[in-house]
Amino acid sequence: MALRSKFDPVLQGLDKNFRLTKYTSLHGGGCKVPNDVLHKLLEDLGQSQYKEEQFMGGMIMPRLGIGMDTCVIPLRFGGLSLLQTTDFFYPLVDDPYMMGKIACANVLSDMYAMGAIECDNMLMLLGVSSKFSEKERDTIVPLIIRGFRDCAEEAGTSVTGGQTVLNPWCLIGGVATAVCQPNEYIMPDNAVPGDVLVLTKPLGTQVACNAHQWLEQVQDKWNRIKLIVTEEDIEKAYQDAMFIMSRLNRTAAQLMHQYGSHGATDVTGFGILGHAKNLVKQQRNEVNFIIHNLPCINKMASIARACGNMFGLLQGTSAETSGGLLICMPREDAAKYCVEIKRVEGHQAWIIGVVEKGDRTARIIDKPRVIEVETLEDGTVQSVPPTSTPRRNSTQLKTPISPQLQQHHRLNNQKSLEPPHNRLPTQISQSQVQPTNNHHISHPSVTNAATIQDHHIAHIADVSQHETVQMQQVGVQDSQSYHQQQIQQQSQYRPHQP
Repeated sequence: MALRSKFDPVLQGLDKNFRLTKYTSLHGGGCKVPNDVLHKLLEDLGQSQYKEEQFMGGMIMPRLGIGMDTCVIPLRFGGLSLLQTTDFFYPLVDDPYMMGKIACANVLSDMYAMGAIECDNMLMLLGVSSKFSEKERDTIVPLIIRGFRDCAEEAGTSVTGGQTVLNPWCLIGGVATAVCQPNEYIMPDNAVPGDVLVLTKPLGTQVACNAHQWLEQVQDKWNRIKLIVTEEDIEKAYQDAMFIMSRLNRTAAQLMHQYGSHGATDVTGFGILGHAKNLVKQQRNEVNFIIHNLPCINKMASIARACGNMFGLLQGTSAETSGGLLICMPREDAAKYCVEIKRVEGHQAWIIGVVEKGDRTARIIDKPRVIEVETLEDGTVQSVPPTSTPRRNSTQLKTPISPQLQQHHRLNNQKSLEPPHNRLPTQISQSQVQPTNNHHISHPSVTNAATIQDHHIAHIADVSQHETVQMQQVGVQDSQSYHQQQIQQQSQYRPHQP
């Protein structure tokens, strides 16, 4: 699917200064009540005499926390269950049609996070701004409805009703319902130590949409970033964000069944870390989620840094809207999953972290590796390859590089290092890993050390040639970061302290 041309209000008979985002003071997933506040407010709703299970439809079922995506209600007949979810938010883009598509995709993502790929019915919730002029109302609202309907049809379902009200702020959302057999959905509570975390869409939608609004505002925020990005960069990121948010997670959900997913959630208003925390608390096993890599829309991480991390993008708290699925799955299946989704959809997915034995907490390592991502003209999403290779300064190296290691560097400069896994301990003593002067490579088909970022070493692992080839197809290693890591290997390893 090709990218949509920029929305022009003049072509719709509206004033050239019309902006849909002006009809709300909160935008997209940023309108959500903070995660910790929400759980406190909903405590009474979650109380039950059953601690680990819940009573539904005359049956005892595993408890799904109220912070999770979709309710699962056993029906009285035929061993079927009703899956249902609802969501709505305020405009975060100025294209009404795309806003409708994003809203519909966002509602369906909660169901896709449960592995349910068939939606039987949708309702639409629409708040028409009381501040719209008659011309604006009659032009904008049909475009929003059309976008919502087209996305629903793309998902193989239809909109049969809903509710429309007047509201000071424009809002759009809906309800999705499916009747499923037990094998048609995946409970999000089966992660085990040894799993890895897969993400199916890049982060940074909030940064892209906010930066786009700054283009028309003369203020300090634009002055902070105009030296590191161009207006064309911002426009491209904004268009990429719209496309990413409007894309369905249906294929990602379907492949969850094929590659043995142990549970998933979608990444929206609480950010990648907030939703990881919600998901890890749901697990039956005592595990931790450790996130090492953050795929981000191209140049959004640079904007976040320039703005003093005001978005929390690199801290995992930046609100996303209609984001990707965060999936726990066996390590041996994760690379195959990423290759298959790339083959089917043309869009990349990334292995971003690991599941370890722990106390049901989630965190992002210090200085996570940022993977820059862009959308091509044909609508496919992929990592941005390195554009240059920094020149090595021989004075930076304490020892000369052997011919074997030079060959090893040339091979690895063209591929991603494997994401760490938890089959080995996260803490490594200095006696376990000692740099050597001859830099001996034990086997040409084995990656002996995987470093994550700067001085942080998460795991040391031996990987089979088959797995290494698959990992090469998954991610893109930043060239500069790679060389910094190799320089570090020449001096002394420092173990990452969790």
